Formats: sequence, C-alpha cells, structure tokens
Amino acid sequence: MHEYTSTARVWGLSCPGFPEEVSRARRWTRDILRGSPLAEDAELIVSELSANAILHTASGRERGSFYLAVAVSPQVIALSVTDEGGTGTAPKAEHQDQDQEAEAENGRGLGMVSVIAHRVVVYDGDNGHTVTAELFAGQRRGGHPC
Repeated sequence: MHEYTSTARVWGLSCPGFPEEVSRARRWTRDILRGSPLAEDAELIVSELSANAILHTASGRERGSFYLAVAVSPQVIALSVTDEGGTGTAPKAEHQDQDQEAEAENGRGLGMVSVIAHRVVVYDGDNGHTVTAELFAGQRRGGHPC
C-alpha cells in the first residue's frame, strides 16, 4: 500500500435537533457497522451522545442540529457527535456515588460512554463541542489501554 493511502473510511450525518433523530442516528450507525463485533457498543454510544446533544445544548433548540461522524479502520471505530454548544461549559463525565445518583442525572450518560469506550475525548470549541468515543478492535469492552 502507498504510504499516503488510508484504510479508514469515514461517514457523516447531519441531524435536526429533534428527539426522534436519536433513533435515526442509531440505525444509521448500525447499518454502517453491520457485522462488526463492536456494533452494539457503538449504537449505544451514538444514542447517548446524540441524546446529550439534543437535551443539554443549543442543538435541541428550535432550528438546532447535531453532526455525527463514524470513522472505521481495522484498528478502531471512532464515533463523534458535534453539538451547537450554548451551555457555557464542555461536557464531562461525572462519577457519582449512590446517594448522588438518585438526585442527579447530569453526567451519567457520558460516564456510561466512558465505561464502554476505550477512550473518550471532548473538544470544547467556540461554536460547540465534539465528543469522540473510540472503540479499539481486538480489545474487550472498557479495556482501557495502558
């Protein structure tokens, strides 16, 4: 193979900020990853990240939208959701104890994504946030590498 040729494939989907778009994003991801042993984990991650964009950012407001990207290579599946921001703070995973869990919902979804994915990266830009979750081929669920 030529040194500048990549074996990665990338797909993108723009979604209006409506709740029903979460299931569309999930189906789209499932179709792309059909046959992959990581497909179910990827669907769950996309559902969480898409729902978070709609519920917690300007993406869920009138005329809002979010963007989903799926990149697949033999080594990794990268799932990225970019929202329209408007919250003043970047998304972050909150690890709560059982007492706090009954009282609060914020951060639990991203915490779950952090447990399923091998790596989660949050980019806080001027016009929104991008959360990327990576699943590494050949490693068990939640198997964070050294």
